[in-house]
Amino acid sequence: MSQRTGRRTWFRTSVGLLLTAIMLFPVYWMVNVSFTRDQDMRKSPPGLFPVHGTLAGYRTVLDEQLPYLGTSVVVGLGTVALTVVLAAPAGFALAKLRPRGGGILSFVLLAAQMIPGIIMAMGFYAIYLQLGLLHTVLGLIVADSTLAVPFAVLIFTAFMSGIPGELLQAAKTDGAGPLRTFWSIVLPMSRNAVVTVSLFAFLWSWSDFIFASTLVNGGAHEPITLGIYHYIGNNNQEWNAIMATAVVASLPATVILVLAQRYVAAGVTAGAVKD
Repeated sequence: MSQRTGRRTWFRTSVGLLLTAIMLFPVYWMVNVSFTRDQDMRKSPPGLFPVHGTLAGYRTVLDEQLPYLGTSVVVGLGTVALTVVLAAPAGFALAKLRPRGGGILSFVLLAAQMIPGIIMAMGFYAIYLQLGLLHTVLGLIVADSTLAVPFAVLIFTAFMSGIPGELLQAAKTDGAGPLRTFWSIVLPMSRNAVVTVSLFAFLWSWSDFIFASTLVNGGAHEPITLGIYHYIGNNNQEWNAIMATAVVASLPATVILVLAQRYVAAGVTAGAVKD
């Protein structure tokens, strides 16, 4: 019985490793091409390893892509800040203050996530055209936040619902109002939810292309997604520079995800189990 169990475990592990390798192969190929010389790019069969590697693509990133990367960092951090500022109080209100119509608001937030991004982009374009916010970092931050805020409110609501009511009642007894209770007790206890929301908001803004191509394309402040897009054309042969840009653009999101994964696991599953 134990031998059969061992074989089954070995088989499952092998299948898991194979599937993981298949899913990660595009990432490996992106890194491989980023170090490949131009004259080796169309070699047949293609080289699985950059034997004669080059850093020309990464030099191009430093020379030409840094402004795009800087814009993406600013937009990402601005989206995180705006999302947390709006969503955390809303989640607290829905979870603990029980406002009238809270159920309807939760349904609206859920439905808002189903609206196609291109429809929202067209709406923002018409509004920004009147307000003069086209081709601005602020306009892109506000647009990206509309993707993150509904999700963030639901995460905060689920997490804050699990905070014991006795703590809030004790704060009320000591004279703390709703705002002081939220700032001094609820928000510090919601660290996992804050990290989860911040991570997803940053990733959504970092990888956004629809809002960027609609609202800031051709302006002075374009994110890295447009930087990569501008590199790709019908006559473009600089694939090592394209892939080097993609590698560099992937690093911040990867590092943040690795560092915050334990907080994300706790934040996403919050509210799933009630004591």
